[in-house]
Amino acid sequence: MPIATTNEVIESAVIRAPLSHVWHFIKLAEFPKFWTHIKQAEHIVKGVSNETDVYKWTFKDGSVVEIKQDEHSNLDHFITYSVINSEPELSYSSVVSTIRCWPVTSGEFEDSTFVRWTSKFASDADIGVIEDAKYKRRDALKDLAAAAQKMVKEHQK
Repeated sequence: MPIATTNEVIESAVIRAPLSHVWHFIKLAEFPKFWTHIKQAEHIVKGVSNETDVYKWTFKDGSVVEIKQDEHSNLDHFITYSVINSEPELSYSSVVSTIRCWPVTSGEFEDSTFVRWTSKFASDADIGVIEDAKYKRRDALKDLAAAAQKMVKEHQK
């Protein structure tokens, strides 16, 4: 009997930096500036529609994925993107991810940012894919926190 799994990964973090410093990095072209696993982002198709662009992310391990921006809101502070091509080929048919940021306005973490990163995989993604995505999102959130905190320190000089 196969193991029952969910095909969604949800990871979150409180980043001790203001929303403006975190949001600065949440654009497809900016991911290599925080996510240490990405070597470069290349804008390959502009204007697929009025609000959609396609980027090629080259990872340090040599894999390459083409990412389509599905939504981006500077008002609600979120981006949604999907993988449309991958080399090597993915073992599942699709994934759609959303990163959403909220300012923390009071309490112990005031002036910080709450970040939630969700990824919804097609039903053919197995438990290994889901677990791998979980740890990659956690690593990326740590990298995002480090980049945003570095920006805070640079602005304090």
